[in-house]
Amino acid sequence: MPGVSPTVAASDADRLRRVARQHAQTTRLLGVDFLPLPARKPVLAPEPADPDPGAGDRAALLAALRARHDAQCPHCTRAKGYTQTVFGDGSPAARLMFIGEAPGAEEDRTGVPFVGRAGQKLNEMIGAMGLTREEVYIANVLKARPPENATPTPEEASRCGPYLLEQVRIIQPKVIVTLGKPAANFLLRNSEAMGALRGHWHDFEGIPVMPTFHPAYLLRAYTPENRKKVWSDLQQAMSRLSASQ
Repeated sequence: MPGVSPTVAASDADRLRRVARQHAQTTRLLGVDFLPLPARKPVLAPEPADPDPGAGDRAALLAALRARHDAQCPHCTRAKGYTQTVFGDGSPAARLMFIGEAPGAEEDRTGVPFVGRAGQKLNEMIGAMGLTREEVYIANVLKARPPENATPTPEEASRCGPYLLEQVRIIQPKVIVTLGKPAANFLLRNSEAMGALRGHWHDFEGIPVMPTFHPAYLLRAYTPENRKKVWSDLQQAMSRLSASQ
């Protein structure tokens, strides 16, 4: 641009990006919807100078764990009516991990967690955080779809859930976001109501845990109030991730 220094031009560009982000956040807080932040380098997960040297090791450990789960899980090897197990999806080096309760019909068909309507909403939530699905890791407490999409019982979770705990220990994320009451109750070893859990930090083996509503619940009760609550929970997760860099 003639007559404008590169420094001034860069400053103007930064200001416009900042205004766009603020506008997107204000829109979300008004309960309009989850909107992606402007396309640019992810806000919370900048590209490392070198690839994570442990990512390959974690991928191998996860593959071995999956094989052991499918062969030995005391729940999934006895469960009936499902097509295939749904182990997990995403980066073995993820800094952020989402944990749900169990696969649904689409997940059972594809073998990938969170790909139905609730998965599409989760993708919007991840995008609103300035991340991509490939940068996070997604798993469920149960790896086999319950009949009629029933809520996992504590007994079912106690049989299949230990494999989820091993997933967490392999990945070692900086932050965990649990989706729905069953996932939060299992990971945090309590029976508290979702209203008492969400919005507050908890701990799993030194990893900060932020419970929030399951995307399926959000779709059923798609109110501005609930969307504001979820966005507040995700903002806290973003802040904790930024602090851990």
